[in-house]
Amino acid sequence: MPHISLTEAQKMGEDILQAHNVGQRNAQLTIASLLRAEMEGLPSHGFSRIPYYASQAAAGKVDGNAVPVVERTKPGVVLVDACCGFAFSAFADGLPVVAKAARESGVALMAVRNSHHAGVMGFPVADLAAQGLLALGFANSPAALAPYGGSKVTFGTNPLAMACPRKDAPPLVVDLSMGLLARGKILQAAKKGETIPEGAAVDAEGNPTCDPVKAFNGALLPFGGPKGYALALIVEIMSAALTGASLAIEASSLFTPDGPPPRLGQSFLVMDPAATAGANFLDRVEQLLGFISDQPGARLPGDRRIGLSRAAIERNSIDLPEDLLAQLQSLH
Repeated sequence: MPHISLTEAQKMGEDILQAHNVGQRNAQLTIASLLRAEMEGLPSHGFSRIPYYASQAAAGKVDGNAVPVVERTKPGVVLVDACCGFAFSAFADGLPVVAKAARESGVALMAVRNSHHAGVMGFPVADLAAQGLLALGFANSPAALAPYGGSKVTFGTNPLAMACPRKDAPPLVVDLSMGLLARGKILQAAKKGETIPEGAAVDAEGNPTCDPVKAFNGALLPFGGPKGYALALIVEIMSAALTGASLAIEASSLFTPDGPPPRLGQSFLVMDPAATAGANFLDRVEQLLGFISDQPGARLPGDRRIGLSRAAIERNSIDLPEDLLAQLQSLH
């Protein structure tokens, strides 16, 4: 695959979005998150998203010039209206406010409404954890996932992420999608002519399928059966009902330029561990993580992604598939 430097990749992405009616700051923040995903080995949330974002911005489905409105409605509550713009700008403006609120109150909630694709939810919680805060993040997305025992799409893949600060180490990040596969990975499999794992999806008639095209037009299935379904329900309530955003069954597709803005929701529960555990918190975390790491064959969540990111920084480049790079170059 072709190599492209991190600086060139960032500029190329920004140029494409700005050519499709996205303001400079929104373009910069959006591409920075997509580039971070590429660096951490998450291409389904990386540059493959640029053509979808660009077409939706050009059509007005996402407002590329939106300026988020941030309000601290109560001492421990921050409300962010993304104004139908990109989620990344809403996060950039709201997270410093909720971090301040958490330090003042011990715990704080940030609710984001009228938003768009959240990208990798592990990133905003990791940024909070890098400041010494413990954070949970919830996000909904357009309906793609059937409840356990059902066949009608009801939830998005609804990621849940947690990040915990560490002592002299990058934050511990746990980032879970409630589907066995993300929709982005289904699309990638379809483009490559690959099959998807058995038990990951059903077709439009509710029959099990390994065909990614039929799966995309049908429904994904929750991981862990009833447990994944229950978690998807929790995330939907935390990210949509709690924030006043669209439910998954109300939101328009993130993969087409037609239709109204999806008006998705995200929420973040942010805690200051010093308020409860005091100075012992980091030592207790390291005791637990050390016990895990010392076991042969065990590794901590996120270890692989941290390694990939460091490697990308060291070589100052990412690899993009030739067909994707050609598609991106055609969008300038």
